[in-house]
Parts: sequence; C-alpha cells; structure tokens
Amino acid sequence: MRLYEPLVVVAMGYINEAIDQGNPLKTLDALLLPTAKIRNVDPAHAQHYQDVLSQAKLRKLRDAESTSKALWLDEIQQAVDEANMDQDQVKQWVTLVVDVNQCLEGVKSSNILSILKSSSCYPNDILPECADSYHDALMTEKQHKSERASGEEGPWLRFTVKENHDYYYNVESGEGVWTPPEPCLTKESWLMEQEIEDAVERVTREYIREQMWSASQDSLLRFQSMRLGPALREEFEARKSFLHGQEENVVKIQAFWKGQKQRQAYQQRRKTFAASVSEIVKIQSWFRMVAARKRYLSRLSHFRDHTPEIVKIQSLLRASRTRGDYKTLVGSENPPLKVISKFVHLLDQSDLDFQEELEVARLREEVVTKIRANQQLEKDLNLMDIKIGLLVKNRITLEDVISHRTKLNKKKGGEMELSNSLDNHGMKSLSKERRKILEAYQQLFYLLQTNPSYLAKLIFQMPQNKSTRFMDTVVFTLYNYASNQREEYLLLKLFQKALEEEVRSKVDQLQEIVTGNPTVIKMVVSFNRGARGQSSLRQLLAPVVKEILEDNALVINTSPVEVYKAWVNQLETQTGEASKLPYDVTTEQALTHSEVQAKLEASIESLRRVTDHVLSSIISSLDLLPYGLRYVAKVLKSSLHEKFPDATEEELLKIVGNLLYYRYMNPAIVAPDGFDIIDMTAGGQISPDQRRNLGSVAKVLQHAASNKLFEGENEHLSSMNDYLSETYQQFRNYFKEACDVPEPEDKFNMDKYTDVVMVSKPVIYISIEEIINTHSLLLQHLPAIAPEKNDSLSELLASLGEVPTVESFLGEGSMDPNDPNRESTLSQLSKTEISLSLTSKYDVGDGEAVDSRSLLIRTKKLIVDVVRNQPGSTLTEILETPATEQQEQDHTADVASRAATASRTTGDQGQSQPLAEDAQLPLEQKKRKIQRNLRTLEQSGLVSSTNKYQDILNEIAKDIRNQRVYRKLRKAELAKLQQTLLALNKKAAFYEEQINYYDTYIKACLDNLNRKNSRRSIKLDNKEEARGARRAKPVRYTAARLHEKGVLLGIDDLQPSQFKNVLFDIIATEDVGIFDVRSKFLGMEMEKVQLNIQDLLQMQYEGVAVMKMFDKVKVNVNLLIYLLNKKFYGK
Repeated sequence: MRLYEPLVVVAMGYINEAIDQGNPLKTLDALLLPTAKIRNVDPAHAQHYQDVLSQAKLRKLRDAESTSKALWLDEIQQAVDEANMDQDQVKQWVTLVVDVNQCLEGVKSSNILSILKSSSCYPNDILPECADSYHDALMTEKQHKSERASGEEGPWLRFTVKENHDYYYNVESGEGVWTPPEPCLTKESWLMEQEIEDAVERVTREYIREQMWSASQDSLLRFQSMRLGPALREEFEARKSFLHGQEENVVKIQAFWKGQKQRQAYQQRRKTFAASVSEIVKIQSWFRMVAARKRYLSRLSHFRDHTPEIVKIQSLLRASRTRGDYKTLVGSENPPLKVISKFVHLLDQSDLDFQEELEVARLREEVVTKIRANQQLEKDLNLMDIKIGLLVKNRITLEDVISHRTKLNKKKGGEMELSNSLDNHGMKSLSKERRKILEAYQQLFYLLQTNPSYLAKLIFQMPQNKSTRFMDTVVFTLYNYASNQREEYLLLKLFQKALEEEVRSKVDQLQEIVTGNPTVIKMVVSFNRGARGQSSLRQLLAPVVKEILEDNALVINTSPVEVYKAWVNQLETQTGEASKLPYDVTTEQALTHSEVQAKLEASIESLRRVTDHVLSSIISSLDLLPYGLRYVAKVLKSSLHEKFPDATEEELLKIVGNLLYYRYMNPAIVAPDGFDIIDMTAGGQISPDQRRNLGSVAKVLQHAASNKLFEGENEHLSSMNDYLSETYQQFRNYFKEACDVPEPEDKFNMDKYTDVVMVSKPVIYISIEEIINTHSLLLQHLPAIAPEKNDSLSELLASLGEVPTVESFLGEGSMDPNDPNRESTLSQLSKTEISLSLTSKYDVGDGEAVDSRSLLIRTKKLIVDVVRNQPGSTLTEILETPATEQQEQDHTADVASRAATASRTTGDQGQSQPLAEDAQLPLEQKKRKIQRNLRTLEQSGLVSSTNKYQDILNEIAKDIRNQRVYRKLRKAELAKLQQTLLALNKKAAFYEEQINYYDTYIKACLDNLNRKNSRRSIKLDNKEEARGARRAKPVRYTAARLHEKGVLLGIDDLQPSQFKNVLFDIIATEDVGIFDVRSKFLGMEMEKVQLNIQDLLQMQYEGVAVMKMFDKVKVNVNLLIYLLNKKFYGK
C-alpha cells in the first residue's frame, strides 16, 4: 500500500465523499484542492469526471479482492486522465462528423480527402487514389439516411464513448456537454463517426482487392518464360565444372589480388589517420558521447516505463528503513540520536490533533452537561411520582401537581436555562483583579484534582449524607464524570486514597464492610452505575434479564405458602365451590401437600436452570466489568489484608464479592427497570410474576456469592445447597480474576508529569454554587485536611480570601437591587455553570530554584528544537558544532510555524512563560543553554557525560512513544464519549416521554375535574381564582381539645392542665395548601407560623411522625394532615 502524506489522505477523503454525494461541482472543487495534487483537471469537464470516478469506485466496490473501498490518489489520477482522453477522442469525432457532413452538403468546399486525413483516427489508412470513391460512398450513405430521417430534427449530435457515456454537441452554437440537453433534438440526417468510418473502410477494402487481382498478371507471365530453363541450366553446369578444375589457380589469383588491394587500402588508411588525428579524436568522442547518451536515454526510458514499480520499491525500502528505525526507537534500551531525530516530528501537534482536541472538549462538555441535566430531571420525576401518588390518595390538590408539571415542562423546553456568559461582569471579565481570582480558583481546583489526599480527607470530615451529596455534585464534576482517560485516572486515585483512608480509620472489624454502608464503596458503585458505567452493566445483564422477562411460561415461586394459596385458588376456580382446605397456613403445613411439593420442585428446577444461565453470562463477561470497579476491588482487598493480616483469602474474596455482585449487579437484576438495564416505555412496568422470577434468581446468586446455605426459614430450599457450593467456587475464581488488573499508571500510561506534554489544558464545567460550597468546606475543614501552614492548599486559600457571595462572584450589575424576586433570581443564577481551564500554580519556573525534574523537561524541549534543524551523530557533536546560517533560518521558520499551531490548539494559555521564552531563543543560544542545563542535571545525577548524555535521549524517545499512545487513547476517548452521549440522549428522551405521559395523566385529571362541580376554584397556569370563590372559615381549637384528638402531643414548659388557656386559630390563606396558625395564651396573641400541606405530606412520606411548631409545640404529623383535610377539604 502506498504511503501518503496526511494532507493528501485528507484530500482523498474529501474527493471520495464528493463522489459519493454525486455532485459534480463538489467533486470538481475536491479535485482542484492543492493538497490533492491532481493534474490536468479541466473545470469544463466536471460532469464527465463525476461519471468516470463514480464508475471507477463502483468497480472497486464490486471487486472482492480489494482491501479498500475508497479510491486512492493514483486511481483518481488515472480516472481523470481517462476522462481527458475521452474528451480528446470525442472532439476528434466532432471535427470529423461536422466537416464531412458540411462538405457533403456543400457548406465547406474542402476536399473530402484532406478532411478525412486531418480528422480520422487512422490517417494512414486513407488512400489518395480512392478520393472520388470516398466522396461517392459517403454521399450515397447520407442520402439514404436523410430519406430515413423524420421531418423534425435539431442541432444536436450524440456521441457514445465506451458504451457508457454520451456526449452532446450543438452544431449551431458549438457547445458540447456530457448531460442530455433539454430539448434534445438530434440531426438524424447527418452521418455519424461510425458510419463514416464504415464507408471509408469499405471503399478502401474494395480498392485493395482490385489491386491484388491486377498484381497476379505478372506471375502468369513468369510462368510462361519457364520453357527456357533447361538450356540455362546446361550452360551453368559447364561453367561450374571448369571452375572446379582450376580451383587451386583461382584461389592463388584471388589471394594475390586481395592482398594487394588490402595493402594499398591499409597504407592509404594510415596516411589518412596520420593526417587527421585531431578529427579522429573528435569523432571518437562524439561517438562515445552518442553511445553514452543512447544508453542513458534507454535507461531513462526504462525507468519512465516502470515509474509505478520504482515508486513502490522506493516506498517499500523507505518503509522498511522507517520500521527498522522505529523498532530501534521502541525496543532499544539506548536509541541513537540519528533515530530519535527522525521521529521528533511526532511530538508536534498537527491540524488533525487540533481538531480532535476540540471535538473531545466539545463532547466532554456535552456529556457533563447532559449527565447533570439528567440527574436533575430524574430527581424531579421522582418527586413527580410522589406527588401523583399522593394525588391518587386525595392527599394533595391538583394545583400542586400542575405546578410541578409546569416546572418540568420549562426544564424540558429549555426555559429554565441560564446564560453561561460572564464575560462582561463576572470572574471572566477583563479586569486584573478578577482575572487573578479566576486564576486562583483554576489553580485551586487543579490542586484538588491532582492531589487526591485533600478530597479524601475532606469526605470523611463531613457527615455521610453531606459527603454523598458532595461527591455526587462537586467531586464528580471536578473530574468531569471521568469523561476522558486523564480524569478517570485521577478519579481512581481519589477512590484509592479515600478507600484506604476509610479502611484505616473507620473499619474496626472485617464484616463491617458487608454489614455497614461504607462511604467510598457506595460512591464507587453509584458512579459505575452512572452514565460512564451504565453501558457496561447493560451489556452484562440486559440479554439474560430480557430472556427471563420474555419467557411467559417461566413461573418461579419458592414460597410454600404462596404456592399453596395459588393451588387453592386454582381448585376453587375449576370446581366453582369453596375449598374445604384452610386458607391461612404455615410453611410446614403447606409442605404437607404433595401438590405443593411438586410445584415447588418444578420451580426449584426452573430456578436452577435460569440461575445457571445468568451465572454463565456474568462469569464469561469479565472483560465487560468496568476497569475502575475492578481496581477498587483490588484496592479493597489489599487494604483489608493490610489492616487484618490474619484474614484468610476466602474471607477477603467474600468481601470482594459483596462489592462486585451484591452491591453492583444484584440491584440491577432485581429491578432492571430502575437501572436502565432494559428499555421501558412510559407507563410500562414489570409484572409481579416477572419481578418475583428476577428476585428469586438474585437471591440464589446472592447466597452463592457469599457462600451462604439455605437454612432456617429457607429450609425448604436446602436441596439447592450443593448447587450453591458449586456456584460459589465459580464465583470465587471470578472474584479473584476480577482483582487481577494493572495499576492505573500502566493502564492509562500516565504519571504526575503527563500534564506537561498535554496538547490543551484540562477544563471542568462547574456551577457557581459548587465553587462557593467547595471554597467554604475547604476553609471550614482546613486544619484537618492541610494542618501545615506552608501547605500548597493553605497558600491558595489564603490568596483567595473569604468565601464570595453569588452576587460578588457574578460581578456588579448582574442583579437589579430593586428586584422583588431577588432571592429566587440569585438561587437560579447560582446554578450557572462556567468553564475553568485548570492550571498549576507551581509550574516550571526559572533560575536556580527550579527543581531537577522541571529542568530536565525544559532541557528535553530545547534538545528537540535543536536536533530538528541541525543533524549529528551524537548530542555532544551537535552542541559543539556551530550552526550554519541556513540552519538558523530553518530553525526560525520552524519555531514560527509551531508557535502558530500552538496558539490555535491551546489559546492564550498554551505554555508557561519560561517555556515560551526558551522556544524563541536562536539556535546557538539554545545550544549554550542546553550545555548549562546538562551540567546542572549531571550534578543532580540525572544525566552523565560519560555516555554522551544518552539518559536524556532515552527520555525523549519515551516521550515520542507516549505521544503515539496518547493519540491512540484520544481516539478511543472520542468513540467512548460519542457512545456515552448517545446513551445519555436516549435516557433524556425516555425522561421526556415520561413527562409527556404525566402530562396526559394530569390532563385526564383536569377533564374529570371539569366534569365535577367542585366547590372551590382551581388556579391553573398561575391564573387568579374566579371572582366570588368562597374561602374556608377559620378553625379554632384549644390546646386541650387538640390534645384529646391526639393532634397535640405536648408543649414545652407548660403543664397539660394549662392547655385550656391556649387557643390555636387555623386560617386558610389565598394560596392553596398554605395555612396560618396563630396561638393565644389567656387571650393574648403570641406567635404565628405558616404550614404548607406539601411539606407535611413530604414529612409523612419520609416517615416523620412528630414535628414542632413555634419551636415548642409537638404535634402528630399524620393527625394534623387528617384534621386539615377534614376541616378545609371535606375529606
């Protein structure tokens, strides 16, 4: 396969894409691209180029032996040349047809012979002797064709080229096109090229036949003269006999005569040569020159005739040498400088790298934004489920549900979206102070992202509920939900640090991991069930779960009591009589019936079969298990072994199984609809039988994973205990293999210096509220997470100062001071997301304070710049050899070119200031700086002059290899991001379908409500109540009365005997569901509070039984709701 330059490959891609679209103009534009290097392209032939290229590509697609379905550059050039040849041929045909027909019609006075010779493809076949015959034959053919022609004919002539393409020529205008004109009326009376050639060939053939017959007359005369032959032969034989008799004398005479003549000629020749030495030398030189030129031209012609083969041989040779050099670069322990210099261009960033980086950044932003939007939408839908459930129970009003529905629709329609632009007033405004604060926040989040110990400590400084919310919002946002390799690596390092910290400080017994709810384990499982890991879980379980759900004949019921009741119901249904068997029985009583035992055995057999299928799918799909989850399992096992060295391998693997199966897989098997394992339509649900089947399978797998046998209340399933033991052994091997994964540094090929060679800086998308909350939490817990005063985190927080407010973060002028909804607006603005380009405050510096590793990195960059433009066998040779003027010019142009590319790729913050200054140095100054840096590095022990600084060359070779790996990982990341975004869009579409389903349900409720004569008006879409609507009367109770009803449980600092002196007035406000409660003691008004029926219902839903009013009055939530429903809603 021929190797092409990247730009040529891109141009070929454009040409093939234009061919597939069938647009001749686009194909022409692609052919004219300078990078394509296509020769002899005539814009007038665009349509024919399109036809010929399409036909060539179609032939290639049909060729089963072709490895590529796209046209390569030489194939495209061949098709263009073929189209040009077609054009030349058709022009010759046009000239022939037009001239011949016009001559026959008398329009042209030219001789027919000259026309045929000038226009014919084979002029040597035209004989001058047949000129009149040609004219007569063509005239006869034209007359016959004119008689056959219809009455109406147009100016167009049609020529068919290679039986595939038609060319149309207008005789009147001289216009020629490759597409049928409208209208297309041809000159039917004119002779076409084939008819002309046939007539000429026929005349020529007849003439030659006549000449052959005339030539045979001479042969006849020769046959007649043969009668004189015998006399001539007799005379010849006599002469021959005489000469044989005198042969010796004849030879002597001939020899003497020949010798004499030869001597005379020789002497004459010598005289001539002696008199013409200079001329002879000149002739000889001319002859040698002609011979050499002939050999050269022959060789050159041979090369030109075999250009494709020569190019292929050269490309194979170069490829072989390049492969050898690359193997040396990759496999050699000490690759030479000559090899390294051939591949330093791989460290450059091309336009393709730039485009891929932009695409990755765009997709990453879309993925993060989509994840956050879906999470918020899921929370709102869950709340909507609760509200509709309460509506069904007549617990809340329809207006509350409609209000929440309006909020959902606004989110779905994009009306709640806020502008992300803070360019004019916020942190990104063009002010030195605000830019300084922005940079400080970028440096702060970079430090938190790359140093996981801070966040690991911070997580355990907060209560578990707050730490979980902090992880779900700030931490996952900080790592962009692991949307690329770098951030997945950093997030895994955080999980590792946090898990090790939790095991070390929180776990006292081995079983606490199983019986408790460890914070990090819960976060890891939640994350791997999210958008990044959901596809893995779906691929792992979806096929087998779907099979179980689609098996309508599958009924697994391992409860003897339920099997007994179903059997009794079946008997009563079949007989139509009440059964004499008792309905309520114990497990033991149910098992006494043989029918129940038979059904139970059938269920157990089905359960074993289905469980085997699910287990086989899980064990055979180890590679589908997310790497992050497997690595956390490995860290968990090693941390527990370190904390509890006496624990056996068996015990540790059981805990690993608790993570991998019970926490990660088991919930998805029991409730596949809740984890997006299967596709569910809006309103669709899994039937109870299907749910029981899945639960039974999950129960067996759970027992097998933990090696727990069926005992006690599950004694009736003891027949499966042997099966559980066998299954556990398979699970044990599975858990052991799951922990056998490489470290993240090896998996992602990253270390703490990876960011130095990144094309662009990492970007996160975080809301203002999350920035402020993170800042506040860091300040609050700073002594615990960074106790040292000179810690980097302490320095950054000191530079930021106090925690800013939302308004100060947005900047002056972002809020109207007279806005009546100021708090609500600020709350909405706090959700505004901004992008932060993360940078390290402790970047590579300058001067003597620079650390050795940073100096090594800068020196490598300088060496790469030098070896690009100055060749040499060793680094010391290059450094000691002065650069030429041409090398300096090449270096300056190279630096300018790479600076332009870097500015497009990374923007204004592409490099640190010292690195940018080093890049602009002249070649000689760079070499002197390299020499100084090498001496410093040699003192640090990083390089050695004894091996000619081979250590730093090895580091450069490693960077080149890593750049290739990075590009490969970036392509994989692009594919992963596209796949994740597709899954997120599907999930968002499902949520929108769910919202539409809720809209339909609420609309039906409204229709039903309109048909009823409700005694109170309903506010829809924020409209006011109808005029004349009645408000409910206030309700007054004494505390004693409420105490008797059980609503009031007690009042702090007041005896029950004093309850009669306390009055409570409950008044319905204009807002539906809002009540004012006023309290009086001995007739004096004390305090007033507001109750929201939705808050009460939420408390009831969450199981809160008792609440406080006025900070001292304890009330029963359930009875208070009942009282409000009874008095104000008539329920």
